[in-house]
Amino acid sequence: MADIAQGAAPAPKLDELMLAMDVVDTLRHQEGLVEKALSEDSRDATLKQRLRTLYEGQGLKVSDRILDDGLRALKESRFTYDPAPPSFGRTMALLWVGRAVVAKVVAVALVAIVVLGGVTYWRVASTERAAEAARVEMTVMLPETVDAAEAALVTEALTSDARIEADRRVAAARAAITAGDAAEAKQAVAALADLRAKLAQTYELRLVSRPGERTGVWRVPDVNTRARNYYLIVEAVAPSGDVLKLPVTSEEDGTVKTVDTWGARVPKATYDKVAADKSDDGIVEDNILGEKPRGALEPVYEMDVLSGAITNW
Repeated sequence: MADIAQGAAPAPKLDELMLAMDVVDTLRHQEGLVEKALSEDSRDATLKQRLRTLYEGQGLKVSDRILDDGLRALKESRFTYDPAPPSFGRTMALLWVGRAVVAKVVAVALVAIVVLGGVTYWRVASTERAAEAARVEMTVMLPETVDAAEAALVTEALTSDARIEADRRVAAARAAITAGDAAEAKQAVAALADLRAKLAQTYELRLVSRPGERTGVWRVPDVNTRARNYYLIVEAVAPSGDVLKLPVTSEEDGTVKTVDTWGARVPKATYDKVAADKSDDGIVEDNILGEKPRGALEPVYEMDVLSGAITNW
């Protein structure tokens, strides 16, 4: 046993092993500097000489044995890491090593899927809810509203022209619902509500007779400069004493304005009668032009009037 131990080669020291590895690393960088035309022996000799000069320049003395070992190690690809070929086991090992990153990626992907699914579900659900709400509105709510308005107008429309207008608006609303035109149906239902509000109004048409304000005006129409149109300035006064603002169409330009005073067109005889009433003391005693009763579309006039009105004078 002693003889065998004496004949065995001594194990390389750690510093010699490290030096040999350094030689291999240096060789990898120096080998490319050697001319390819040299023979293998000449190349080895050239590399050894360059390595020796390089290490001596660093204050290191490297033996021929270490340099030869380095050359052999370079040729045998020692101290070189060769990655394992692709395989299922290698892939799983890499996933396990990078499991923290993989877990984050998977978590982000799951969150994205959940969010995308939630947004898609919300959009689909919102669309379905909107479609159902529109269907219920057109098939249930609007028809019920029209039926209720019609029943109310039967009792609220007290004049023939009011009843005719109520029937016309109810028919328009039902036609829009049958056609499936939601926008037109809503406008028609709003028109029914406006009609009910108009029929419920009551007021007096009073002549304006206040200091500094005109009670009547006249115009020369563009189409007949030898004629005159006469107007009395009126306001609608509710039973509470409030002055109402009403929509009035001007016959001069066709515009509709919501005003609290306007000029009602009257015959010259009516105009002259009111002028005479005001001329004696500056006050119009007979100041009621007409009265709008509940259930009627238009006022009932106490003086003779003509169709037409103005909103500016």
